[in-house]
Amino acid sequence: MRFILVAKTLDMVEKISSRIQITNTLVELFKQTPKEVVDKVIYFLQGKLWPEWMGMPELGLGEKMLIKAISIAYGVSEARVTSLYKDLGDLGVVAERLRSEKKSLTTSKGLMAFMGGAVSTESGLTVDRVYNTLARIAKAQGEGSRDLKLRLLSGLLREAEPLEARFIVRFVEGRHRIGVGDMTILDALAIAYAGGGSYRPVIERAYNLRADLAHVAKILVEKGVEALEKIKPEVGTPVKPMLAERHKDPAEMLAKVGGRAIVEYKYDGERAQIHKKGDQIWIFSRRLENITHMYPEVVESAKNYLVPNEVIVEGEIVAIDPDTGEMRPFQVLMTRKRKYEIHRAMKEVPVRVYLFDIIYVDGEDLTLRPLPERKKVLEQSVRENDVIKLAEYQYVSTPEELDRFFLKAVEEGAEGIMVKAIHQNSIYQAGNRGWLWIKYKRDYKSEMSDSVDLVVVGAFKGRGRRAGKYGTLLLAAYDKENDSFKTVCKVGTGFTDEDLEKMEDILKPYMIKNRHPRVVSEVEPDVWTEPALVAEIIGAELTLSPLHTCARGALKPDTGISIRFPRFIRWRDDKSPEEATTCDELVEMYKQQLRTVQE
Repeated sequence: MRFILVAKTLDMVEKISSRIQITNTLVELFKQTPKEVVDKVIYFLQGKLWPEWMGMPELGLGEKMLIKAISIAYGVSEARVTSLYKDLGDLGVVAERLRSEKKSLTTSKGLMAFMGGAVSTESGLTVDRVYNTLARIAKAQGEGSRDLKLRLLSGLLREAEPLEARFIVRFVEGRHRIGVGDMTILDALAIAYAGGGSYRPVIERAYNLRADLAHVAKILVEKGVEALEKIKPEVGTPVKPMLAERHKDPAEMLAKVGGRAIVEYKYDGERAQIHKKGDQIWIFSRRLENITHMYPEVVESAKNYLVPNEVIVEGEIVAIDPDTGEMRPFQVLMTRKRKYEIHRAMKEVPVRVYLFDIIYVDGEDLTLRPLPERKKVLEQSVRENDVIKLAEYQYVSTPEELDRFFLKAVEEGAEGIMVKAIHQNSIYQAGNRGWLWIKYKRDYKSEMSDSVDLVVVGAFKGRGRRAGKYGTLLLAAYDKENDSFKTVCKVGTGFTDEDLEKMEDILKPYMIKNRHPRVVSEVEPDVWTEPALVAEIIGAELTLSPLHTCARGALKPDTGISIRFPRFIRWRDDKSPEEATTCDELVEMYKQQLRTVQE
């Protein structure tokens, strides 16, 4: 398959704002894609060579090396490339322009030499050739790897068409500027290969159980949708974690889960999915990053105290006070992650894992079994020790029981509780949130019942002491229905001086010239950013806003939801943009707030 087809599709998608049109464009691409390379085409659309959880190396080419590669490829000075970059603000467009100039010159010479004959100037690059070359660049390690990377990339750019050069450079730079989310790709796959959009839930469930969209697409193309319906979790491949709704009224929470529930501690740590196969252990974070190397003591305990030969369990890794054995806050755990000497960190910040669910055991998919059954299997699969414990939980059927358990959890260092349904349909909804799990966290010193996690989509320059620095962020919630991000508020308080000093460096990799296609905003910041960074925010209250687009029209015509007096708490590096607070959640929180005021 010619790579120019992928490049032309990316170019078209970049110019489209309608999700339906983007989906149709991808469908046309998939119809022209041979089954042998559909996985590679998916990776190009996602802007990566392989899933992050595989722990494979990244391309390892910074801005200076990219400039050098473009310079070598097109026989111009690095100063010329740098100058064009300053003018155009996009190294991909720089490569495209320089390749066009070179192509024009080559074509003119060719026409002079071969008057009367047809001259083909089109690239012969295939998807395989581009992907395999980029993979070689990523895997090049050790002495001489820098020169090899430059040689491979400049050679690829030399062969590329101008449009191909633009997207190859952007891919290497890690700055794909197309507005395609995974949900849109899923829609296109269902239409192109499964026979229609009605099969989208089957493909999405397979993707949630095997967090590699390219692999799932290949199974779909080669074996059909029936094969996806039979997919189970696989040890070593992370399952997308089940998510929770939030609420603050005990009676209503119990009503939503059917009147009786399991309530368990909501630990203030790092969510972890632990996989065991014999003596092999993998630990994946909430964002499906491989964090096995960070927790050697958890690895050792999992080998010895998880009973089954093959198992996938889920829990929370919590920092423990080495002197008292009491739980410590999330921030303490994060200090451990920043330390380079892991064995020293193990002594200074020991950890414990509290397991709360089991997803798979010795060939059996447990995701479709009710929670009480999963709990029984989990308890049979674990021998508790100093490092691995079962999460504290109990069955409740009254608001009073729930409240008592909540107070006990907070007193013992948890940040609240999880209220979980136990009826026959209390399955493990991988990758989805619903009223099967509900978060109930302790109140902060404000009128908002809970903090929210919002996505940075833009920034504003500060004034006075902050002059010349980005001191305010434009934040958005995730609209799952439209796979977009809709603005909620601007936040300029809560940042330390150190936060403000680092702000431009944090934002710079994600800055773009125009509003991202997945962002819906009527506010114009000084600079737009890709929806990539997630921040935890607290505020005085939720309010209706004629300016912001989150939940526009859901509560009142032509108004959205905003936050009064928002304050930055911390960055949520452990959350992807799609795991941020949703517009629907903010609507529910606003309704709860109204009920509380009326009472």
